Amino acid sequence: MRRLPPAELVLPLTIVLAAVILGVSEFMTTFEFTSAGEPRSSSTAADRHSYALLILAVVAVAFTVYAVLTGLRSAAIATAVFGLAALLLFLILDLPDAGRVGPLGDDPSVYFADARADPQTGFWLAAVGGVVLGLASVAFATLRSHQLRAPMELFGSAPRSEPPPEPADRSAAARSDRAAARERLARARRGERFDLESEPDHPRVDRN
Repeated sequence: MRRLPPAELVLPLTIVLAAVILGVSEFMTTFEFTSAGEPRSSSTAADRHSYALLILAVVAVAFTVYAVLTGLRSAAIATAVFGLAALLLFLILDLPDAGRVGPLGDDPSVYFADARADPQTGFWLAAVGGVVLGLASVAFATLRSHQLRAPMELFGSAPRSEPPPEPADRSAAARSDRAAARERLARARRGERFDLESEPDHPRVDRN
C-alpha cells in the first residue's frame, strides 16, 4: 500500500494553493445582475471588498513561510487567524447575496431594483479558496514545532546526502600514514632479527 504524504508537507502547499485561488478571484466577476432574464450589470470582488481577500491571502502565505522557516507555532497560529478572516469575509459579504433579488445594500453597480445576483466564476473561486484556506490554516496551527520545520529539514538534507570531499581526503591520508608507519616498524623488526642472527658466538671461558 502506497504511503500518503505527511500532513506537515501537504498543509503548507495547500495553504499556498488556496491563497492563489483566493487572490485570483479578486480580479474576476463575483456577481452578474440580471433583470428580466438579461444581464444588466456585474460586480467584481475588488469592488465589493477592496482587495481585502487578496491582502489576507498574501499575509497568510507569508506567515506560513515564516512558520516553516523558524518552526514558531505563533506564526502558524497567525496563519490560521488570517485564513479564518478570509473565510469569514466571504461568508459575511458574498454568500448572503448569492441569488438575492433586489438592491444589494450600497453596491453602486446595481441600478435595477429587481436585479438578481447570479454567482459567477469569481464567487466560486472565492468560495473554494476561502474554505480550503480556512480549514488548512487551522490544521496547520495544530502542528508542533518540529513538524512545522519538516519541509525545510526534508529539502535541506538533500545536499548533505553526499559525503564532503575534504574529510574523505583526510581519512585516506591518515590510512596511508598508518600503513607507512606499520611498514617502517616491520622493517625495523626484521633488521633487529638480522643483527641478532649475524652476531658471532663467543667461546665460553672455563674459570675453574
